[in-house]
Amino acid sequence: MHSRISGAEWDGRYEAGTTPWDKGYGAPPLAEFLDRSRVDGRVLVPGCGRGHDVRLLASHGAEPVGLDISALAIAQARTFPTVGNEEFREGDFLNGGCGKEAFDWVFEHTCFCAIHPEERGAYVEAVHRALKPAGHFLAIFFVTIEDPEGPPFPISEAEIDRLFQNRFETIESWVPGRSYPEREGREAMRLMRKK
Repeated sequence: MHSRISGAEWDGRYEAGTTPWDKGYGAPPLAEFLDRSRVDGRVLVPGCGRGHDVRLLASHGAEPVGLDISALAIAQARTFPTVGNEEFREGDFLNGGCGKEAFDWVFEHTCFCAIHPEERGAYVEAVHRALKPAGHFLAIFFVTIEDPEGPPFPISEAEIDRLFQNRFETIESWVPGRSYPEREGREAMRLMRKK
């Protein structure tokens, strides 16, 4: 049985500045998607860190809520200038951290790959609970990682299908054309709808 990384442990990583996943700006695959598609309404971003993706979504007119288990990450996210209707909350996504609110969208970037694979079923259920009926789930998955011991933990396309097929229908699946340097070809994107 694995031991889960606590909020305090994530705080320690932010305090020490050991956050290699944080590139200082929103994810290029998300920016690419927003250039061709609209994401509007309430958007939950679990594991939002310093909130770069949250602000990118807000700059395109969405009303995103960044959620993170790390109090320090949320405190740091709040130090950036506000760009729209974004907000940040501390909470544990897998354990009802967003309360009873239902969202139009959930956007996944670096939360799913940070949790142990044993918790993936709980993650799928958390996304399903967080969404309104027929709500959308937009995700960037890591399919190729040099150190599979994690975190981050990679996932195959077949495993994405297996995990999500009972709760979601896939609308579109693709490899993003734009990525952070050194992530080219290592990511897979999915747009899904809650069943």
